[in-house]
Amino acid sequence: MKKLVESINNYGLLAKIFLVMFFSIIVITITITFNTFQMSKNLFTETFSVTNSKILTQIQGNVENFNYSVVNAINNVEQSGTVKKFLTEKDSSALEMSESYYNMSAQMDRIRSHIDTYDNGITLTGINGRNYSTNRIYWPITEEALPNHPITLNARANPKVLSYHYDELYTDTSKKSAIIASKALTDKKSGEIYGIVYIAMQELEFRQFYTSYTSEGNNVAIINGAGMIVSSNRSELIGQQELELLKHAQDIEKRNLNYKDIKFLERKQIVLTEYLPSLDLYLVNLIDRKLVMDNIIDTKSIILISILTGSVASLFIYVISRRLTRSLTSLVNQINQTAKSNFDHYITVSGSYETKQVGTAFNLMLDELHEYVEELIVTQKKQRNAELAALQQQINPHFLYNTLASIKIIVNQGNKEMAAEMINKLISLLQNTIGNISETYTVEQELTNMKDYTFINQARYGEQIRVNYYITADCLTYQIPKLIIQPFIENAFFHAFNKKASGSIHIMIGQERSTLICEIIDNGDGMVTDLDNQMPSYKSKRQLFSGIGVKNVNERIKLLYGEAYGVEISSELGKGTKVRVSLPVIKSVNNLNL
Repeated sequence: MKKLVESINNYGLLAKIFLVMFFSIIVITITITFNTFQMSKNLFTETFSVTNSKILTQIQGNVENFNYSVVNAINNVEQSGTVKKFLTEKDSSALEMSESYYNMSAQMDRIRSHIDTYDNGITLTGINGRNYSTNRIYWPITEEALPNHPITLNARANPKVLSYHYDELYTDTSKKSAIIASKALTDKKSGEIYGIVYIAMQELEFRQFYTSYTSEGNNVAIINGAGMIVSSNRSELIGQQELELLKHAQDIEKRNLNYKDIKFLERKQIVLTEYLPSLDLYLVNLIDRKLVMDNIIDTKSIILISILTGSVASLFIYVISRRLTRSLTSLVNQINQTAKSNFDHYITVSGSYETKQVGTAFNLMLDELHEYVEELIVTQKKQRNAELAALQQQINPHFLYNTLASIKIIVNQGNKEMAAEMINKLISLLQNTIGNISETYTVEQELTNMKDYTFINQARYGEQIRVNYYITADCLTYQIPKLIIQPFIENAFFHAFNKKASGSIHIMIGQERSTLICEIIDNGDGMVTDLDNQMPSYKSKRQLFSGIGVKNVNERIKLLYGEAYGVEISSELGKGTKVRVSLPVIKSVNNLNL
């Protein structure tokens, strides 16, 4: 993302204006297109649900008419004495049986006229073992399987209920699928069952009630109370147990919903339902949302129109932006060239009135900027010298106080030669530090100063504290600030061996890549670090070490070379202290000339 922003910044004002407008057009176009689709979907859903609800009502009417015809036919069967006699009398002579079958046939022809509008077949079975069928072509159940068939058992268990069922019969050449209405025939006085009537309609014929209302993606299914699809315009669904679909249908009826969005057959569907109480069936309308939407809404055309509109608008915006920013772009290019030439390049004032005003103001600003930069350089140089001088004044009294105290002790002891030698060493130190007006000197000069300073302190404390030097030869000519290591040796001598009688101080100077590392390590008492002030402090009865010298050295390094350099102190009580000073590698000018 950062690289993208940088690349856009490099293209100038015209590109930025165009990109902003271009993306704005894209966002607006996408938003409008998306809202158009959403509004179309919502309108489609509402319109389709209203339209299909009316269609379901018409289908319900067709099915109810069929059911009414079935009920009339069954009532006529129950009221017929001929039918009852046929189903209950015992077998007699062949002549009487022929007469009985003849009368039964005539009676069934009259009864069948009530449902002759629909292609169907009526089958009756009696307690005497007789059965009669008006048309076997519609019948899917064999005579042997009928007595113990679930349809028969259900009719006997619920003699007062007219039930609808679905069944299939597979043969070597075909499959018979039928919707069967069944009811037990009972004696009105005793209530005993004397037979069962079955009215069968081929499922293909039953579909005629709703097939004209279906289309691709707009399907109908009829589900019984057990969740089985008994009829549908999609043949592969017939006979399937769909309990989830039944639950959705019952939920729609229970909550009195107009429709419900579900996922069925791995596709998003809109479901509408009508309950047929007289048949105890659910009439379900399944609308494939995507398929129907694709047929109604031309998605590709809408997207192409949106892309074309966006492209024309983008081209128009580019032309207008180009004309408005041409003179300003020229001005910006000249300003960029000015920045590359360290503000010494004045721009040519030309173009429109606004561009000329900006160009003139920019040239005046360059004049003022040159004056201000010159003044700032002088001021900063004075400020830096003043700060360095103040730090030097803080370091020198601190150093002199401790050194003169050591010499005083030697004089009081009567050792004049030692005192004279110490004074000579002190004079050498002062000449190399205060007497030398340069802010820096070489590592070799610092080494000489450290040895002189060490001699002074060892003259006072003896050889109990030893100092070892480890300096790589190539570092001797490198430049470092004056008195940069001395404060740490002083701290080690005066504060690191309060509890221990003897010890060692190791001074190591070497180069790590482009950094000069100076380390002062002692094996003295150790100390703890004050994390709040980032300064070391010793835990002893006398708080001898205040950390002033260390703080000044650290500030001095950062002031001279920046925050990347400075002083790091690590210590552990009873084991000693390690001071690490990091400086930039600055080679001596004389060495470079060589």
